[in-house]
Parts: sequence; C-alpha cells; structure tokens
Amino acid sequence: MAGWSWVLLVLGIFAPICATADPIERSRIHVVDGDTIRIDKQKPEIQLMGFDAPEIRGAKCDAEIDLGTKAARRLRALLNDGGLDFSLVRCPCPAGKEGTAYCKRGRRCGVLKSNGHNVGDVLIAEKLAIPLTCDETRCHAAPEPWCRR
Repeated sequence: MAGWSWVLLVLGIFAPICATADPIERSRIHVVDGDTIRIDKQKPEIQLMGFDAPEIRGAKCDAEIDLGTKAARRLRALLNDGGLDFSLVRCPCPAGKEGTAYCKRGRRCGVLKSNGHNVGDVLIAEKLAIPLTCDETRCHAAPEPWCRR
C-alpha cells in the first residue's frame, strides 16, 4: 500500500496542473502582459502558470519594460497562430486563500497552449520569460534577470 500512497500523492499534486484543456477562440483572450490574460474582458485576470515574464506596469527598470513589451507582443503572436487550448488550474496558495488578494493578487491561474505548445515554454525558449516552479501552496521566487542584463 505504501507504493500506492506515493502514487496517489503525486497524482494529487499534479492533477490540477494536468486539467483538461478546452479550445478557445482568439477573440476571447486579452493579453495584459507576457504571463497574464483576461478571458472575455472579465476580471479577475488569469496568471499563466509555469513561467514568469517581465512586467510592463510596475517594472523595476527600462530593460524590464522593453523585454516585457516584447514578451506581450510575442504572446499575442502565438495567440494569432491559432489552435488555442485553455484550462483553469488550481493556484498554488495556502488553504483558503485562493481567489483572495493573498494568492496571486486575486487572480485565477491557467494554462494556455497554441498549436499544442504551452505558450510559457515558447517564451522561455525565446528568452522572453523564465521558468517558475510551484508547489501546492506557493511559487518559488526565481531571480528576475530583467534588470541585470
């Protein structure tokens, strides 16, 4: 039974990440920045999971604004390529905090794919974002290289 317990634990952790994606029309998606979108112009915004893109609003330096603008532009281009699939996933938050200002600033969390490719993986490969590792309760801070270039 110990082996099964481990398998169930792993499935419990990763099941929210592997949620079923549904096709979505490009016209429903508004890009806020390289890792944040809105669906149907509705709030709360959706934090795309698995990567961190530079900020445009609230940037710490001009280089971050420049790279953040490029990341947002590239995300729009990926959306325009079509074949979009989107799924909401559980945000990595302490119990009872999801949907509040104490978790992802009140945003929801999701995964977006274009033609079968996670948009975050594309932005990471093109050096427009960095990988972000999360567990059940929080994402681990990664060094943000934007202002050190």
